[in-house]
Amino acid sequence: MHLLLVILFFLEARFCVQTSDSNSPAGDNLATNGLPFPWSKVRLPNYIVPVHYHLLIHPNLTTLRFNGSVKIEIDVKNNTNWVVLHSKNLKIFTATVLDEHEAHLSDKVLSVLEYPSHEQIAIFSPKILTSGEKYFLHLEFGAPLSDGFYGFYKSTYKTKAGETRVLASTHFEPTSARMALPCFDEPIFKANYTVRIRRGPSHIALSNMPLEQTVEIGNGLFEDQFEVSVKMSSYLLAFIVCDFRSVSGMTATGINISIYAVPEKWHQTHYALEAALRLMEFYEQYFNILYPLPKLDLIAIPDFQSGAMENWGLTTYMETSLLYDPDISSASDKLWVTMVIGHELAHQWFGNLVTMEWWNDIWLNEGFARYMEFVSLEAVYPELKVEDHFLDTCFGAIGRDSLNSSRPISSLAENPTQIKEMFDTVSYDKGACILHMLRNFLTSEGFQTGIIRYLRRFRYSNARNEDLWDSLIKNTDNERHSSICFLYRFAGEHIDLKKMMYTWTIQKGIPLITVKRQGRKLYIGQERFLKIVLPDDPSCYLWHIPLTYKTSHSDHEMKHILTTKSDVLTLDEEVDWVKLNSDMNGYYIVHYDEEGWNALTELLRVNHTALSFKDRASLIHNTFQLVTAGRLSLNRALDLIGYLKSETHNVPLLQGLGYLQSFYKLIDKRNIADVTHNLKTYILQYFRDVIDKQSWSDDGMVSDRRLREEVLSLACDFDYPPCLEKAKQLYNSWVESNGTISLPTDVSETVYMVGAQDDSGWAFLLEKYGVSMCETEKSKFLSALASSKDSEKLSRLLQLGMDGTLIKTQNVPSLIYMVARNPVGHFLAWDFVKKHWNELVEKFPLGSFGIRNIIVGTVTQFSSTEELREVEDFFKSITEQVSQLRVIQVATENVEKNIMWLSRNLETMRTWLQQRLN
Repeated sequence: MHLLLVILFFLEARFCVQTSDSNSPAGDNLATNGLPFPWSKVRLPNYIVPVHYHLLIHPNLTTLRFNGSVKIEIDVKNNTNWVVLHSKNLKIFTATVLDEHEAHLSDKVLSVLEYPSHEQIAIFSPKILTSGEKYFLHLEFGAPLSDGFYGFYKSTYKTKAGETRVLASTHFEPTSARMALPCFDEPIFKANYTVRIRRGPSHIALSNMPLEQTVEIGNGLFEDQFEVSVKMSSYLLAFIVCDFRSVSGMTATGINISIYAVPEKWHQTHYALEAALRLMEFYEQYFNILYPLPKLDLIAIPDFQSGAMENWGLTTYMETSLLYDPDISSASDKLWVTMVIGHELAHQWFGNLVTMEWWNDIWLNEGFARYMEFVSLEAVYPELKVEDHFLDTCFGAIGRDSLNSSRPISSLAENPTQIKEMFDTVSYDKGACILHMLRNFLTSEGFQTGIIRYLRRFRYSNARNEDLWDSLIKNTDNERHSSICFLYRFAGEHIDLKKMMYTWTIQKGIPLITVKRQGRKLYIGQERFLKIVLPDDPSCYLWHIPLTYKTSHSDHEMKHILTTKSDVLTLDEEVDWVKLNSDMNGYYIVHYDEEGWNALTELLRVNHTALSFKDRASLIHNTFQLVTAGRLSLNRALDLIGYLKSETHNVPLLQGLGYLQSFYKLIDKRNIADVTHNLKTYILQYFRDVIDKQSWSDDGMVSDRRLREEVLSLACDFDYPPCLEKAKQLYNSWVESNGTISLPTDVSETVYMVGAQDDSGWAFLLEKYGVSMCETEKSKFLSALASSKDSEKLSRLLQLGMDGTLIKTQNVPSLIYMVARNPVGHFLAWDFVKKHWNELVEKFPLGSFGIRNIIVGTVTQFSSTEELREVEDFFKSITEQVSQLRVIQVATENVEKNIMWLSRNLETMRTWLQQRLN
């Protein structure tokens, strides 16, 4: 079975992609000038390999254009007349091929063929390029600075005095280096880069490597020349021209770390420097490999679409992901900044030092970096309680993975749209969760030893999914590759690690473990867990699952590996209860028989601390997931969380409250007044003690502060009078001070939301939004503005977002989502997306984070068959444009899930609430 899986995966991955090295013209593939283009594949031929790029780039921040030249040293593997490489939206002025002595091979001007649908160009050399010889390809080019967030693009910011200033920055991952220079823009083509940047005297230039020297070249221009880079993939190249200020520090091993920001936000950079220094030192020790560059810059870019980007030596960030103002930023904001820095620094090893061979294995970059956020912060910043958030990461992954529209972690992706969509919950969050399961399976020490072996074996090179499993195996054959299946021992059993992990990476979905207890015997089964069961039979799936469990009579965790559809475990003695998946360390859902659920519900009622907070939170999560799938009654799940009045830990408490709040929002949007009213009343009555004991301050541990932030937000959203009264009092004081007094940071967003509900309060917030110099504060203002119950105000906000002046374009996807989750705004947001679809796609390319967030943020608010039909009709009307987008299936399946939940559970919820309230 193992061999068959490997062969099937190999065939799927290799033969669905054309990889012929044929040099013959491709017939139907015509270049823009009508001549045949010599290459027909989306991926480049492998017979020409870049070795070293010598790049000169000159952005003009007045004309908003850039010119450049690049001399690429290439190795030729097969005789050919053609050089095919990537270029997108670039004007190629000249192209020449030079021999190893840099002499021209031809006196003629070389023609450049362009094939935009594959973002490729081809240069014809009249003289054959001979295999084994070294040549140089020299190109001169130019283009406008991009208006979006990819390639070499324009960014702007406003000073306190209202002056608009311009900078130029890059974002190349995954396929946009070709927008800044002609290049071999695939991760396998690693090369060295020597970068020179021309700029004016009022700006600085940054790139991956330290500045070597600056030369004045006349006409008020300077040329910054940077040291030669290490060998790296094209998507990691970066360069920036700006007028930012920085703060710097040195690690114990001599790495210079600098944080750059807009000059007037310089005071917000100090926490990031502290975090970066500490996390860098942790990673060097953990990976036992020194960071290989002399410096690392972290820079906050005013216009940025994703959270951050790991360019080697020059990491770029959205301002909210790097800047921290202790007077304004909350505990959650601090945790976010620290986690993002931890993520990007982990990439300096996972992704930069060792890079996936192709984008189908992007999870090797992103899953590891996401998981290392938690490993690093738990070690370096234990007070931030990052482990409280890891369960949410896995719960989010399960939400996506339990849909038919999910995908395997390692999936085919060929064109740029498909590749962009690979940067999703499956790659990041599921990747992190199966790595966590693997670490618990191997032990922390075994896991760390294995990944050090992996990094050492593939450094400055590329790796595939299977290379990781090979490296994690304790290979006794002096590290040589072998086809032998090496085994681990787990719970006394021999386990084939590679075979086990293939079941998690090359098939989609999450397992459901069923448990039935009869005396001392546990009858265990597995199948795929699906919220909506379609003809795709969930019983066809099989995982190798490292099970863990605890019982009423054991004070330690027990283990078993499940490699078949069913199995029987024999306990040492009769027990009162069994809880599988200890601390949610495994990536699976558990469904007990009626006796099992009764025992666990009773245990929570009488002695909930017999289970860890992670076990309690995972039980709550599993029950409501099973309700959604129709495997468990809503009554059963609601009875299980009845113990929450006694709960003191924020994670299970917020898990239970979160489900109740999500049901409220779903039912409220259907205008089902009696259930909405009763559910709100029940939540406020049942959790009143928790609400009332919250202080309007920033006191307490991080976990206390997170609970306060969530609970008071819910209470005010539900119009709880004491909450509204206190929030209005704080808001009025803040307005009277003209926004100069500092509100408690953890409750400031709740205060703003209450204040935004009348005309003058909304107008004041909008005014403050326009002048604030803190993006974290502005995001709270925007969330409050979008909570208004006035549809005209919401429409105005959306239009301001499209204008891109007051509200930056980068914030449009989150703004649309904020409006869509507002009961007054969900139809408004959807109509806005339909009306402005083409404009939105221009700003946020298909497959990008932005467009996916817009689709999911609006569509998943719906819960009726009429709304589903309207959504399907709209996307059918633009089928040609969106046919490749997996996110359409994800969004529509979420609507189907909402419809099914209401049809199954609405009456049960109505009856249950009536009984409890009476």
